[in-house]
Amino acid sequence: MIIYNVTVSVSEHRTEEWLEWMRGEHIPEVLKTGKFFEARFTKVMGMEDSGNTFSIQYRCASYDDLNAYQTEYAHELQQKHIQRFGDDALAFRTILELIEELQTT
Repeated sequence: MIIYNVTVSVSEHRTEEWLEWMRGEHIPEVLKTGKFFEARFTKVMGMEDSGNTFSIQYRCASYDDLNAYQTEYAHELQQKHIQRFGDDALAFRTILELIEELQTT
């Protein structure tokens, strides 16, 4: 499984607007591409100096699915984000491969 992690630092004065837009429009739009089967939306704790920082982890079955998303959809969706929030919501992306999930028994 591949995890496409998007970390976004959001200016304090735009946080509520950004959260509403992400929940109501952006994340659903990414999921509607059919390339991901799940998204987790989290707040990064302990980084108060730079506004509010969030992480969205999109899960897909394979690197091929992620590559298809990046080729077919990512640019347009990222541009919508940039046009709406500009420097008030700066994102960086990482790709993770899930090796193993461990749980307590």
